Amino acid sequence: MRWVVYGAGAVGGVVGGHLHLAGRPTTLVARGAHLAAIREGGLRLDTGGGTHRIVAPATDTAADVGWTDDTAVLLAVKSHQAAAALDDLAAHAPPTTTVVCATNGVATESAALRRFAATYAVCVMLPATHLEPGLVVARCHPVPGILDVGRIPHGTDDRTSAIAADLRAAGFESVERDDVMAWKRRKLLMNVANGVDASFAPGPDADELAEVARAEGERVLEVAGLTLVSADDDRRRRGDVLRRRPELAPAGGSTWQSLRRGTGDTEVDYLAGEVVLLGRLHGIPTPACEAVVAATRRLTIGGGVPRSIGAGALLTRLR
Repeated sequence: MRWVVYGAGAVGGVVGGHLHLAGRPTTLVARGAHLAAIREGGLRLDTGGGTHRIVAPATDTAADVGWTDDTAVLLAVKSHQAAAALDDLAAHAPPTTTVVCATNGVATESAALRRFAATYAVCVMLPATHLEPGLVVARCHPVPGILDVGRIPHGTDDRTSAIAADLRAAGFESVERDDVMAWKRRKLLMNVANGVDASFAPGPDADELAEVARAEGERVLEVAGLTLVSADDDRRRRGDVLRRRPELAPAGGSTWQSLRRGTGDTEVDYLAGEVVLLGRLHGIPTPACEAVVAATRRLTIGGGVPRSIGAGALLTRLR
């Protein structure tokens, strides 16, 4: 297939770069200084096997894409950016276009399905970093990530097979999943802690807050009757596939990276905020997740320092 990677940041840049290296025609969609750097010198893809210069078409709009019947979109923006991306795609991409949601959270898939019947989802297990324009870092080697795929709302078909085949050719682990959203909901519970990682000072208090927030997520998903793979299944799937590169300095998750870059926005409303939403819909209190969302919003809006909030006082209130 031909690929349009819409959102060539940490995840999209690593996937798009590897697809390009594997010989798959790839167009990168980015914005601002990141797009300018890609256009000037290519996308620098830092991997355990060296740094590659990815020279591929790059744009900030789907209007510039040469759409064909075999073009698929890997939607890799942050969840709060998905609405604008889908508006752009709906205005310019054929309605039969395959849209593959490689996003955190669980809200993008239904939004994409409103616009595109051929909507698919990827459960992304891919540690990556994007902190400076033009550069993305794959933090695992030799396998950069696990990208399991399924159709929305459920099932597999010829396209899931083709998507998984292209991802494997690009060096990723990828299998087809009949209920890919059950895997993405387990990933959501891990990402509930992204706001803790981004906003609160590391230590036992922050670790406990993350566990309390995850427990709230487990509870609301159970009450909502939503399918969810077990933590053991998730651990078995990861196994020892994702081997961290020891030469890299530690870095935070996607929300921490947004705060670190000073983007002025994060996707916390679609991570811990998704638990808050489900709790409100089903009458389940979620005070820890509400506090994580509120703290991350304050730092984001005020331009605060990442990991600058103590979690101890909040834990005392929650207890």
